[in-house]
Parts: sequence; C-alpha cells; structure tokens
Amino acid sequence: MSALRRTWSLIDWPLTGAVVALIGLGLVNLYSATRVAPKGMFSSQLLWMALGLLLLGAVAALDQQLLKRLAWPAYLGVTGLLVAVLLVGKVVNGSRRWFGWGSFGIQPSELMKLSLILLGAHLFSSDPKDLVLRPWRYALKWHVLWIGPALLILKQPDLGTALLCGLLSLSLFFLMPLPPKLKLWVLTVGLSGAFLAVRFGLKEYQKKRLLTFLHPELDPTGTGYHARQALFAIGSGRLSGKGYLRGTQNHLQFLPEHWTDFPFAVWAEEWGLVGCLVMLACFLFLILWTLHLAAACRDRFGSYLVLGCAALLFWHVTINIAMVIGLAPVVGVTLPLVSYGGSSVLTVMAALGLIYNVSARRYRY
Repeated sequence: MSALRRTWSLIDWPLTGAVVALIGLGLVNLYSATRVAPKGMFSSQLLWMALGLLLLGAVAALDQQLLKRLAWPAYLGVTGLLVAVLLVGKVVNGSRRWFGWGSFGIQPSELMKLSLILLGAHLFSSDPKDLVLRPWRYALKWHVLWIGPALLILKQPDLGTALLCGLLSLSLFFLMPLPPKLKLWVLTVGLSGAFLAVRFGLKEYQKKRLLTFLHPELDPTGTGYHARQALFAIGSGRLSGKGYLRGTQNHLQFLPEHWTDFPFAVWAEEWGLVGCLVMLACFLFLILWTLHLAAACRDRFGSYLVLGCAALLFWHVTINIAMVIGLAPVVGVTLPLVSYGGSSVLTVMAALGLIYNVSARRYRY
C-alpha cells in the first residue's frame, strides 16, 4: 500500500465532515458578525484557522508515547506561564491575561486546558492496578494539580476559563474507573467549595454578573444588557431567520461582543430555529463521535485523552449557548470554531488534533 493510500485510509471521515461543517458555518457567521467590526478581523480569523489546521495536522502526527512524556513538562511550563502573566502580562480591560507583542497575543490559560487533558490522561492511565488499590491518593493528587492553576487563572481575573478548567478536570475525574463512594465525597466537597468561592472569592463585578443573571431587571443597561440583547436577537429570528446579512441586532450593533461571546445569537437571528438546529446537530455529532472513539480505543491513555477533549468541547458549547439564551451568567466562554479569537481557535484545533491522533491509532494496541 502506498504512503498516500495508507494516509488516506487513516483519515477519520465522519470526524472530518463534522469539523469541516463547523468551520464553514463559523466562517459564514463570522463574516456577517464582523461587517461592523474593526477592519481585518475576518482576514485575521482566516489566518488563525490556517495556522490551526497546521497545528491539528502536527498534533495528529505525534507519537502517543511522546505525548505521554510531554504531559508533565507541558503542565509545569504552562503553570510557569500563568505565574509570569500575572507579573508581566498585558493588561486588557482590567485583566492581566495576555502576553502581547503588538497586535499578536497569546493567552496561557487556554494552554492550561490542553495540558490538564494530557496530564489527566497520563496520571490515570499510568498504573491501572495502583489506581484501583489507592484511588484516594490519585483523587487528592489530581485535585491539587488542577486547583492550583485554576486559582492562578481566577487571579487574572478570568472566571470563565477558571470555571472551564474546573469542569474539565472534574469531568475527567468522574469518568475514571474510581469507587462511587469516592466520587460522591468529592462531589459533596466540591459543591461546598464552589459555594464558598462564590460567596467569598469572587470580585465585585463578578458577583454583579451573577446577581444580574438572577435579576436582569436590576441593571437593564449595564451588566444585564448583553443577555437581554442576545435574547432579542434569538427571538427575532423565529423559525427560519431574517436572512443572511440581514440581522438588525447584529448590524446595528445592539448586540455587544457578537463575534466573540455571542456569535450564536447572530446565527439565530439570521438563520432562525432551523439554522440553530443544524449547528447544534453538528456539535452533537462531533461530541458523540468523539465519545465513540474513546469507547473503541484499546489504549487507556488514548481513551482518556479523547474523553478529555470531548469534555472540553461539551463544556465550551454548553456554557456559551447557555449564556446566550439566558440560562447562565455571562462569563466569557467562546463557541468552538465559531467565535473569533486566535487562542480559542488554536486550543480547539490542538484538541481536535489529539482526537485525530487517537482515531488513527485506536486499533493498534
């Protein structure tokens, strides 16, 4: 078999179909959303997508043993970047989250999501017998490993990414073959810790967001404005939408941050319920297919790697759409392959590269 034919046979075509569909829908939507944005945003996104596809291919080609060896160095390196960004990072809108050079910037907290996936897969697959004999040791070690970086991200402050790191890490933990009693204990402690964090750990503007989410009428022109305008955009789309490039909430700029946090509202206004169902179906297929790959994989490390990527995609989609339709407070979580942003695109593409990596090798072990 020629090298080209062998490579062709290793391509996961259902996965590729879902990814291509979402990239296409995202670019179509972003073109509409950025017509009233600063010039160059759409072309910038095209460049990030091209770089992301190269990154996807590079990650997909890596040997899984190399990925295992990179787990700890990646985690320690990204943790170091999180400390560094608090000291010398670029301040944008009151938050110190970025290393910036001119118009180029990188957000280390995005890299932490990937490093947690790698580290979790490595930790829980390294010694299956020891995992059964000493599950409490693994539970304690894992929670120390993810809570530290989450607190650094919260310090920036970046509530959305810290929340995602927590949900991603807990999802990995609860998907592992650990005793139900241990999981119940962690759930109880976790809920108590979350209550204390909300009560005493959040900054004033973050508490205001939560309060406005519960009572949007308290601040209809301030914190609650984003969510109200998103609901107006979604409702005005009705069944089949107003038509492409005809969304008034979008083009008259009533909808804030519509190319980053609220692209789904732009899509809903122009394509209606039918268009929303199409986009959600693509995301649902991508996540379910990823779970299918995890179940089919014969290697624990590969299986746990894919589970982590599925959790990352699931929580991004769920939280972003919940924000848009008013079921969650606005915390700045992007919609994968649809929202504008270089760090977001590269993170998702790298996660997809990990999925392709495992898909091509899932029957070898």
